[in-house]
Amino acid sequence: TLLWDTLGKQFVEYEQVAPFLIPEEQQRRLLEFLPLFLKAWEQSAGEIVFPNIQLLASEVSKLLTKEIKKNLNGKPAEEARLALEQLLKQQGEAGDGHLLLKSVYLLSQTNLRTLWNIIGSGLPAALMQCLYLFFTVPLKKTSADRETSEDDAQTQEMLVKIMLNMYKEEQGIEELLAADKLQSLIIATSSLWDQCSHSWKVPTGCVLRTISKAQTKNSIVYLQAVDCIKIAVQNLFTLADTLAACDVCEAASIVLCFVKDSYPVSPALLTEFENNDGYKLLLKILLRCEGLQQNEGDPYLDEILDMLTCLTTCGKTELKVSGNIVHPQLPHFDFERTKSSGMTVKNLQPFQVLQSVFQRSNDQHLCGRVLAAIGTIWAWDRVNFFLLEWTLQPINQFTDIIHFKPHPVQVQFFRLVESIVLDLSYVPHEILKKVQYLIKENVVPFCTLTALQCLLSMTQKDLLFSDIFRDSGLLGLLLALLRKEAKILRKSAGTPLPNPKEGTEKELNVVMLKMVAALTARSVRNTVVLKDYGMVPYIKIFLDDECYRSATLSILEQLSVINYEEYMSIIIGALCSSTQWELHLKLDLLKSLLRILESPKSHSAFRTCSGFNGLLSLLSDMEGALQDPPSGQWAAVGQNCILELVFYALQGITAALHLDPVNSTFFQRNGLFEKMAEDLGSLGCFWTEGKKQIPVSLEKTRTFAEFLDAAFCSSEPLPEWLKNCIWILSFLDYMVKGTLHQESYFKERKPEMEEEARDDQKVPQAQEEHPAAFKKTVNKLPASAYMLDCTIVHPGAVCVMVRLLPRLYKEGYAQVSQEIQCALVDHIQSLVKSEKSRQVMCGCGLLSTVITSCRDAFCSDSHPLHLPLTRVFEKLASQAVEPHVLR
Repeated sequence: TLLWDTLGKQFVEYEQVAPFLIPEEQQRRLLEFLPLFLKAWEQSAGEIVFPNIQLLASEVSKLLTKEIKKNLNGKPAEEARLALEQLLKQQGEAGDGHLLLKSVYLLSQTNLRTLWNIIGSGLPAALMQCLYLFFTVPLKKTSADRETSEDDAQTQEMLVKIMLNMYKEEQGIEELLAADKLQSLIIATSSLWDQCSHSWKVPTGCVLRTISKAQTKNSIVYLQAVDCIKIAVQNLFTLADTLAACDVCEAASIVLCFVKDSYPVSPALLTEFENNDGYKLLLKILLRCEGLQQNEGDPYLDEILDMLTCLTTCGKTELKVSGNIVHPQLPHFDFERTKSSGMTVKNLQPFQVLQSVFQRSNDQHLCGRVLAAIGTIWAWDRVNFFLLEWTLQPINQFTDIIHFKPHPVQVQFFRLVESIVLDLSYVPHEILKKVQYLIKENVVPFCTLTALQCLLSMTQKDLLFSDIFRDSGLLGLLLALLRKEAKILRKSAGTPLPNPKEGTEKELNVVMLKMVAALTARSVRNTVVLKDYGMVPYIKIFLDDECYRSATLSILEQLSVINYEEYMSIIIGALCSSTQWELHLKLDLLKSLLRILESPKSHSAFRTCSGFNGLLSLLSDMEGALQDPPSGQWAAVGQNCILELVFYALQGITAALHLDPVNSTFFQRNGLFEKMAEDLGSLGCFWTEGKKQIPVSLEKTRTFAEFLDAAFCSSEPLPEWLKNCIWILSFLDYMVKGTLHQESYFKERKPEMEEEARDDQKVPQAQEEHPAAFKKTVNKLPASAYMLDCTIVHPGAVCVMVRLLPRLYKEGYAQVSQEIQCALVDHIQSLVKSEKSRQVMCGCGLLSTVITSCRDAFCSDSHPLHLPLTRVFEKLASQAVEPHVLR
């Protein structure tokens, strides 16, 4: 602060004596003052505390302007250029110019009033003359010059920063016009770009862009009066033939900036640009950019494309178009209520350049940027889509040639088409007809695939498209193509054909199936069309391939709406004909079956199509699958997958029995609960040797709920066979209550994750068999929850649990075997606690077989289970139909 106060007093003294001093003495005193000023600035961390800062700025700027003019006066261009460099250099006796430049540089960044004083000194015009010389007169560098390149860079930075600060102000632009060098510099950029000083290209472009953004009426009149844009366009036509594409873009972008930025003030420069084939020039330049390497000239190419996009809104009058809205349309579409935001297309010429670029170029970057520009124009105002499509028809025309474009461009194009429906809520019938023709011709499979994915997204948006694509013939076309592919699959019998295009073609089949699934979803009429085409036998063929399966099942599930028996026949037949190791196929079929069984109307068809026997046959096919340790081919499957299959099979049975007395009676009278018990008992985790169990004294006892906690927690030290048994008992427990079909234990498996599944098989066996793969955290239920008196819905499931009770045993594990047996008996006791539950149990007619299965295993009075089992049967005795059997 003291230093600034001292400087302030010194400058006041200078002000007082300056009027009486000769100019040379004034200059000497000011130059002596400036080093102290810069020193104070450095010591103040860049903060200036100076009362007379505006006057100081004016004095320093005037002196710098005077020195520049003196060095330029009457000298040839190259000599003047050298003189300027010497003036502004930091070293030697010529350092006064650098001192002045640095002082102005600092002062120009303080405040607006100080900047106005600098502008009023005549410096804007003087620095424009400097910039013109630096840009147009390149100097040959010697070795000595190269050593000072760092100083030159600092000088250049300060010079450019001063100009940017001045020229962004309207006052600075007005002062600039006095130099008559602005139009010279603009024209120089359009004619001497390949001959100019390389190090001044970017700074010159930066300064001119700043001037462009601050144009005034006077500056536009000035440029128009000297035909600046006309001459620049003519020069660029010449450059476009000889100069590298990226350099032409850089030069042209500067000229185009003046055209675009001037329009809000006056349309004069745009008119001059248009009248002198400006758009023809831009088309020529853009087409020359084909094959331009990534990031080579991209910023300037992108800038030209962005400015062209903006010019589409530069016009005097609104475009008036009236198109015929083809119906049907989406319910919420109303063109008459489409309001304009003001950012509407008023100038078609710049858009025609973009359109021509797309039509005449196959360059990925160029075509992609054109599509992005169209998307931007649509986003400005919804009306713009209609203004363009009803006049120039860009999307309609692009559809005819899109298959010639690179794949990324095809993807981007069809996303744009998709947005017409998803974002504009409009159905472009003419465009969709052309897209459908593209699919029919299938010239480029990838393009066909992308087009079909686009239509699929539309179909999934609204049910209306199910009618549109049926009436247009697309549904029939897809069914014919799928019939052809199904015949090929049947002939190949699953053997992969050596075809290099198989990947894309297979993906195309997937999307065709998805499209048919989408068209038939919630559309009985389309489903009838599929059936009338005789497609059901062909659709079945796609079930075998996992890639096709999800969409195929969706189609078949829709078929069930009109014919449950046909659906059940297909699914049950596929389950029974699948091989022992096609576990994923079985899982997918079971999940589909569960979705259909949610409808009570399907239960009868399930029974008549041997659904119960089919699901039980799945269990019998897995004999020995849960042995510990696993053996044979089951070792490679993973026990979690086997448990999942058991779970879904039991879920299917439960769903078919749910609130269906006919099915329940059928299941009991045909001895299917006994069959279920046998099949579950043969899985390998239950004991099958038939020897009498040796009772042991239990050191500790756990409840059934605690065993469930231990089984679902992988850190608990339970043997694998026992964990598997507990999982199955848990399934049966929910089946008893009639809620198993509502439970969710396992995560959904995704077909595309096959690689990860193979990697998972490398983990240690203990982790593989019981991962935390179930969604429902059953183990978090409190133990008391299992002691509640729950209503028994399916008493046969209790009988299955009792029949499995003697098999909860393994030699070498007598202690834990007897402990789980006791826990299960206690749990069964809780299930038959109420009179209602006992009545349900006795009414099922299965008690005789249950008691027989337990008698041999636990008949000894000394066996720990003898007494609790006796109590269970005593509770049932009062309700029994056949009490002599119970006794």
